[in-house]
Amino acid sequence: MKLQILVSAVDKDGRKLAERMKLPAEAILVIQGKENKYDQWERPEGRVRCYCFAERGVGLSRNNALLRADGDLCLFSDEDIVYRPDAAGTVLRAFEEHPGADMILFNVKVHPDRRTYWTQRFHRVRWYNSGRYPAYSFAVRTDRMHAKNLSYSLLFGGGAKYANGEDSLFLLDCLRAGLKVFAVPEEIGEEVPRPSTWFKGYDEKFFHDRGVLYHVLYGPLAGLMGLRFLLKGRGKMWGEGAMGFGQAGKLLFSGIRDGRKEF
Repeated sequence: MKLQILVSAVDKDGRKLAERMKLPAEAILVIQGKENKYDQWERPEGRVRCYCFAERGVGLSRNNALLRADGDLCLFSDEDIVYRPDAAGTVLRAFEEHPGADMILFNVKVHPDRRTYWTQRFHRVRWYNSGRYPAYSFAVRTDRMHAKNLSYSLLFGGGAKYANGEDSLFLLDCLRAGLKVFAVPEEIGEEVPRPSTWFKGYDEKFFHDRGVLYHVLYGPLAGLMGLRFLLKGRGKMWGEGAMGFGQAGKLLFSGIRDGRKEF
């Protein structure tokens, strides 16, 4: 099987980025910038195709990579990931060991303040536990993804109308399309800390956009899942000098109502 890494980046030099990330396999880089151009080159680990587009939006960037993916497996990535030397082998081996899997989620080490998941045992991923995985954990069988016409939302994520949630929506779309998704306790890389391109703090937009996202993700269960989200964030997202629980809840539920009108 051939593995391709699909990298989404902003205003980066493609050749320098490929070396800094230590890309362990063939790759497709999509760089959002100020001009349209194309470059390709060979590395010992495989060919790199680099597309630069004068546009913004992480969903658009990932879709541009998806359209060009032609390997057996795709591994999504961001510009701040640095891979382990054995990452490609780890991904390929996992799919060989689990031939029934259409999509496998891997561990990537991040700062504890940013960690939303860490898989400690092999398990099946379902709709109710799918909302915490980032795109850089996703590896998918390319033919299954194309056959189901799967793509990223252009309304959610950095550079879009709503600030985040594109990864959760994509994963949920994969599950709804019938893909069999599993998580494995295998580490493939590490995130290098950098300023977020979309997160500006737990402000009004953050809670409102989270409400819209929860409506799209959970439908009639959006309110319940929203309350769960707020209660887990005590002291970090609200309270102890941050926005109060009542105000955060009001903003989140206004987002849920706006989501019902729009979607």
